[in-house]
Formats: sequence, structure tokens, C-alpha cells
Amino acid sequence: MMDVLKSLSVSLLMFPLLANVASAADKPNVLFLAVDDMNDWIGCLKTTPRAITPNIDKLASRGISFSNAHTAGVYCAPSRAAIFTGQFASTTGCYRNQIYFVNHPKLQPLHCSMHGAGYATFGAGKLFHHPAGQIDMRGWTEFFVRRQQQRETGWPMDSWSEETPIPQPYPNSIYNRGGQPANGFFLEWGKVPNDKEVEMADTLRTEWAISKLKVNHDAPFFLALGLYTPHFPNYCPKKYFDLYDRDKIELPPYKADDLDDLPEKIRTMKFHRSKIHQKLERLDAVKDAIHGYLACMSYADAMIGRVLDTLAAGPYADNTIVVLWSDHGYHHGEKGDWGKHTLWERTSNVPFVWAGPGIARGKAVDTTVSLIDLYPTFVEMCGLPKPDHALEGRSLAGTLKNPDQATDRDVYLPFMVPGAYAIINRNWRYIHYADNTEELYDVQADPNEWTNLAGNPKFDATKIRLRKSAPKTFAEPGPLLNRRRHLVLDGESFHWDADRKPTD
Repeated sequence: MMDVLKSLSVSLLMFPLLANVASAADKPNVLFLAVDDMNDWIGCLKTTPRAITPNIDKLASRGISFSNAHTAGVYCAPSRAAIFTGQFASTTGCYRNQIYFVNHPKLQPLHCSMHGAGYATFGAGKLFHHPAGQIDMRGWTEFFVRRQQQRETGWPMDSWSEETPIPQPYPNSIYNRGGQPANGFFLEWGKVPNDKEVEMADTLRTEWAISKLKVNHDAPFFLALGLYTPHFPNYCPKKYFDLYDRDKIELPPYKADDLDDLPEKIRTMKFHRSKIHQKLERLDAVKDAIHGYLACMSYADAMIGRVLDTLAAGPYADNTIVVLWSDHGYHHGEKGDWGKHTLWERTSNVPFVWAGPGIARGKAVDTTVSLIDLYPTFVEMCGLPKPDHALEGRSLAGTLKNPDQATDRDVYLPFMVPGAYAIINRNWRYIHYADNTEELYDVQADPNEWTNLAGNPKFDATKIRLRKSAPKTFAEPGPLLNRRRHLVLDGESFHWDADRKPTD
């Protein structure tokens, strides 16, 4: 195997400027706001439960909120790989934690396309997956991390490193009390002192993004801020917990026999996973866990609000496209799950809000869209050169300008292995697993996906029609690289060497 990406410098020699690209002065700026594991409980979508998110709601009121938007991958890494490359895992092989710029170094990611079109590109926080070696360092004018140690260890996010405030004692939640969380900080929640907010990683990232909005830019800018919250642990300042009355939190709808009509393999998997929910019920802690998640949604909203307020008060307010997205949703006991990694609505449905020039104001759109649509939308709206590789999404520029003319479509969501996927539209969710078992839900009549119709011959034609929207072929999974073995640190840079031996 080849030695990949010997240098992850900012060099863009492989992405030259094109003569037919419009003048940089004519291009809109882009504020690209990402949140992690935030489901569709934002206030403007009127869900149950509903988070207190006044800043996201305000953004939606001056732009467009898509209520039927879906992730492009069920893990952090494949979702973000799809967004930045414009290609699904079934094309790239990035189904789990594969790294697109290692396995496919010639793919031109979104931020490189921006840079090649004359944009100054600024990034901070969780835009890619968070472990060391995951940031695609090409094409950034500047990428922010908080500590020198991060630069010397492969640029991990380290959102909860030793200097960041966490509630004491640790573990703090009743779910983990008396032992260590089984998966790092999983199902940990707790209150950080309010005066420690300034020391939190997402606050520091937000401050850096704000600083970029306060300086003069000679070129249009692409400013990308990735917040780690509300990804677990659900630690945030006490004041965000205080926004909610724990006892008045509405629980999402549950159904005791929800798993009974699932295919055997997924039913068995979720039966074991449902033990998490059962433990929370025994501890009378379901509302506590959701309280922590809602509080962190409100903390994320506050950080977003600070950035948006700075934008509104400055010289770039009228010429900046703002987009807010979450990499995927999150289950809180629905269908026996806590987390993501499913093909159901709770994983797939995400906040997706746009505002700015060329975008209608105050519209809620329920036609089906995907995060894979981000890249082609920016190609059209920002005059970017089309990359050499195919983009698998659709531009939303027309819908953003004239939302009343939007038509529904099927969107595709790959799973963790080739041949497993969901096809989603406004009326149906069809799920196909690699062992050829199926699920089918009439999401208008059954929004909670409680009744699997796949075994009913009445719906055979519906399944056949939806299957036509799936890829005809699926790439094999790309190699998974080992950070200890294959990640090579070189001062403040790094590269991956797939052929490196442990003794090298």
C-alpha cells in the first residue's frame, strides 16, 4: 500500500484557481455552523420534548428550516466525510471510521473548493471526527485548536481534556455512579459552575470564531465552527439546566413492544441495547438524562447566538450565508436505543437551517433533503468550481430561493456495511439490511415508526419502487487505520502511513 499524505500542509497546488470562477468580491461569505448529535428537538420544529433554542429559532425565522432533513451517515466520521466530499459511504467506502482523505486523497473536499475559489477558510472545533489524525488539514487559511499539545499529537479535539471543567465528583450522573462509564463519558450529565463557562472547549472555539467576524477580510470567507455539544458527556453550565423544570420535561413516546416486528438480527441487537433504557427506568433517571441533553442543546444554542449576534452587528451581516446542521440525530429510548447508529428517524432527522442572501425568509419546508446536498448547494450559490469527482447530492439553491416550489424526493442513507441502507421521503421510510431483511414505515400515519409494514404483500410495489433509489453497487469498506501504528507525528503536522510497522 502507498504511503499516503506525506504532508498535510495548506498547499492547494492540486486545486488551482479556474479562470471562469466569478470575481471573489462578488461572492457571499459563508458561516458554517455544525453541532454534534443534536436531534430535531429544536424549538422551531415544535417537537416533543422541545429544547429552549431561541437563537436557532431566530435564525430559522429569518431563513428556512427544513423539518425533513436527514443525515448522510449514521456515525460521526461517515456523516462528515459525506458532507465534505459530497459522496456517500457506498462510493467512498467510509462506512465507519475510515478517513476519506487517506483512502481517497484526490477527492477535493468542500473547504478546498472554497479556498480554490478565492475564499479565506477558517475552521475550528468538530468539523471532522474528533480523534487525532482526523482533520483534513489541506485548504485551511487557519484552523484553531486550543492547546499546543493538540498540535503536537495529531490535532485531536480533546474537548474534555484535563484543563476543561467537569462536574465533581466524576462520574457525576446516577447512571454511572460507583464506577467508570463503560464508554468514556457515555450517559454522563452534570452541572458545571457558571463562572467556568469561559473555560469550556466549545466556548473557546466560539470566541475564536467571533474574533474572525470582528476583523476586516480582503477576500470572502468560509468560517466553519464545529461545536462538540450536545455530544456526551452532557456537561454544561448550571444556568442551562436551570432553564428546565426536570419534573415537567415531556418524555418522547415509547412503545413497550416496539421491537417485536423487527427483523431478528436488528431485534436482538436492540433488545440488548434496550437494557440501557431499562436501567435508567429502574433508577428513575430517564428525565434526568434528557434534562442533561436539553441543557446542552441550550448551551450550544447560546454559543450559536453569540456568533450570530456578532455577525449581525458587523459589516458582513448582509452578505453572509449561514447554515446550521447536525451530523445526525439521537435516540433517547425510542425503539429501545440510546444513541445513534440506526436507520430510523431519531438518528436520521437533523436540524438544518439556512439564512442569508438568496434565501427566503421565515419559511418551514417539509420536503425531504439530505446533508449530502450541502456541497452542491455551495457550488451553485458561491460560484465554486465543480470538483473533478461527482457530487451525489442536489443543489438546494432553488428551494432556498423559492421554497413554495420545492418538490419531494427520495433521499438515501447508507448504514455501517455495504448493502444496508434507508430510503426516505415525506411519506415512507424503507430500510434494507445487508442480509436482505427489511422494514417499511408509513411515516405520515405512523411517525413513531411503530408498525413495520415490510411483511405485508400490499406494500410490495412500494418497496420495489423505493429500492430503485438505492445504489446499484456498494464500495467495499476502506481500510481502518490504527492511530498508534499508522499515525506519524511530525512536529505540528502529521500524516498517515498505511504501510508503517510498529517498529518503524
